Amino acid sequence: MHNSFYGWYLKCQSDTQTLAVIPAVHNDGNSRTCSIQVITDHNAWTVTFTADSFRRTGRNIIIGENRFGERGIHLAIHTPELTIRGNLHFGPLYPLKYDIMGPFAFVPFMECRHSVRSMRHSVTGNVWINREKYSFRNARGYWEGDRGRSFPKEYIWTQCCFKGGALMLSVADIPMMGAHFTGIIGVVLWQGKEYRIATYLGAGVVQIQNKTVQVKQGGLELEARLLEASERPLKAPAKGNMVRTIHESASCRAYYRFCKKGRTVFAFETDRASFEFEYFS
Repeated sequence: MHNSFYGWYLKCQSDTQTLAVIPAVHNDGNSRTCSIQVITDHNAWTVTFTADSFRRTGRNIIIGENRFGERGIHLAIHTPELTIRGNLHFGPLYPLKYDIMGPFAFVPFMECRHSVRSMRHSVTGNVWINREKYSFRNARGYWEGDRGRSFPKEYIWTQCCFKGGALMLSVADIPMMGAHFTGIIGVVLWQGKEYRIATYLGAGVVQIQNKTVQVKQGGLELEARLLEASERPLKAPAKGNMVRTIHESASCRAYYRFCKKGRTVFAFETDRASFEFEYFS
């Protein structure tokens, strides 16, 4: 048994409510367990299951009575502290044109590998969490995944669906062969067109400070600024062991600006952003 983890992040969001669910399986070298983390606008929970509760069938993850996949999510969690039940249906997914990792998808021994399964899709259904109803009617969804040994020591991640498009950006400290470099992966969907911003395409960091990250690649420039956090604790892997605590704002205030050849394509402030700012420099 080796140190590893594999998990998905599925976010569902309406104009008033946010629900993100993270099914995962993890090996710490001695034992194998699985978990479901649930994060809302105001709370976060982690429920641990035995290893034999986890199954992958085709393009689905099953943990106990809970199912996650292309068609949607079925939740049935019952613990003394937490009761969740409900079904969410996904509309057609919006996958990327090619792997978000680019050529790094073929580099062995990477600490963490990221995937984007759908930048934007519709979500319809209801979920009850401890008797509170989360209702989604043609709401927005986002779906990504991670696998490897550990999350990066320092990283920034943000994601947002908005009128006319969607975006995601991750900037992280990447260890490789005894050295470190700052890795960038990002995508902007705008009016049906996909703009890829990544280290392997020549992207670089302009600034990381004061809860702001700005990256540039040729004539493309993307800025994301965390204005007001609503952080909730989540568990993250360190050598396959879910012992690290990170903080995610699943729904918070942020500012985004996207420029092309010096011209502002869009700039807006929203309270529907998702942000993790685990950068300490």
